[in-house]
Order: sequence, then structure tokens, then C-alpha cells
Amino acid sequence: MSTTVSLKSQKSMSAKQRAPVRPGRVLLHVFLVLMSLAWLAPLLWAMYAALRPYAETSDKGYVSWPDKLSFSNFTNAFTQSDMTHYFVNTLIIAVPAVLLTLFLSSMVAFYVSRFDFRVNLFLLLIFTAGNLLPQQVIITPLYRLYLLVDLPGITESGKLYDSALGLVLIHIAFQSGFCAFVLANYMRMLPHELTEAALVDGASVWRMYWQIVLPLCRPAMAALATLLSIWIYNDFFWAIVLISTGENMPITSALNNLSGQYFTDPNLVAAGALLTAIPTLIVYFALQRQFVSGLTLGANKG
Repeated sequence: MSTTVSLKSQKSMSAKQRAPVRPGRVLLHVFLVLMSLAWLAPLLWAMYAALRPYAETSDKGYVSWPDKLSFSNFTNAFTQSDMTHYFVNTLIIAVPAVLLTLFLSSMVAFYVSRFDFRVNLFLLLIFTAGNLLPQQVIITPLYRLYLLVDLPGITESGKLYDSALGLVLIHIAFQSGFCAFVLANYMRMLPHELTEAALVDGASVWRMYWQIVLPLCRPAMAALATLLSIWIYNDFFWAIVLISTGENMPITSALNNLSGQYFTDPNLVAAGALLTAIPTLIVYFALQRQFVSGLTLGANKG
């Protein structure tokens, strides 16, 4: 009898504790659902178009019920654009650019956050100001500079222009400022007692950086690695400016091979665009947990 009474009392208490459904909360959820659908609509529409043959859409229109859905556009886009070759070109550019950017920017962040010098703030401002400079402003001088730099035996073209090394360097130059700014703020949150204790024990500056501070920055490094991979992978601007040979282009230019001189199959292009997005999704899902923890760490710091 007592057990039944206790269960009834618990149910009544839980019912009282339940907050009433507020109209504002319902409107918020409806708004979030609608915005999510609006955000996913272009992707879903591209997927729908890629699964339909062009003859069917040209006859019925894109806003119509499909008679046949297949993956033939994906296989044709992969083979016609020689996507494997351009994937390799992109990896040759993106992997060194991401690793070197994180390495160099973490060294700058370690210096400005763990050592007290007069030029600390000024140095960080210089790196951050590089991100405020529009890329279009320096097209002409940078293009001329790349043509003047000779690298015989290092690049196939013999110059910094039309080489993967040139794209790697420009990505490092433009992305290091943002990464140094983020990592410097992240490293300031770490207790200074860690490096002070290591300094008392006789640890060198390199050891403090490599074995103490850098392992604690894994969430921030993973978040930045995700962003850098997506930004560099999706770059099309610098590849057009600094690469002239079609065989040296990254994956973003592979879609040009799907466009004919007199006719372009938009369904085939949609399939190719979806294929090029797969590596960025793989990187995001592989680093999703570290990415979210890196963005939210320090949010409750007060």
C-alpha cells in the first residue's frame, strides 16, 4: 500500500515539475526546423537532379515526378572528369598546407601567450591583420612575384608559379593569422603553473611547447584542422590565379571537365559537385567530437 502511494506521489510530483509548453518555444522549434530545411534544400535538390537522367528532366522539367532514378550520373562524372587525378592533386596541396599552418601558427601562439614581451600584442596583430586584407587586392603583385621566383629542379614548371608549392605557401600565409589568433586565446586559458613548473625542472622552451602545451590544445587543433581542410579543399580562387596547367589543378576545377563547349549536362555537374563534397564530409565526421569540444571549451569560463 505504501509503495502504491509513493508511486502516485512521484507521478504527481513529476507532473507538477513538467513545464508547460510555451508558444514561444513551439515557434522556436518550428523556426529551427524550417531553417534546417531551407539550408538542406539546395543539397537535396542537387541529389534529386543527380539521380535523374538529363533526357527525362529536359522532357518533363526538374519539378516533376521521376520515372527512373540511378547512379549513372555519378559514375559518368567520376570517370569523365578524371576525378582521381584531381583528388590526388588536392591532397598534395591540402595536407601539407593544413599541417604546416597548424604547426607554424601554434608556435606563434605559444610565444605570444606564454612569454611576456613588449611586441607580443603587436606580433599577434600583424598575424591577425593578414586576414583583413582582401585577397583580390594582391592578385597582380603576387602573380608577378610568382613568375619571378625561379625554382629549378624543385617544381615541374621551374618557377613558383604553376606549382603545388605555390598554392601551399599562399594558403599558409592567409590562414596562419586566424589560427594564431584562436590558438593564442586558447593557450592563455591554460594554467601558467604548468610551464613554470616545467621551467623549474629544467625543461627547454621546445619541450614546454611540444610536450606540455601542444597536447593540451588538441581540441582547438582538431577544430582548426577541420575548418582549414574545408577551406583549402574548396579553394578555387587561388588555383585559377596561380595555376595555368590543367593537370595541376585541384579538385574544384575538375568540374570544368564536365562542361562542354556547346552543351553542359547540369545533372552530371550536380553529381560531380556532390562527389567532390564527400572528402569534406569525411573530415568533418571524423573530427566531429573534437570539433564541437574545441568550439565550446571555455564557453562557461567566467
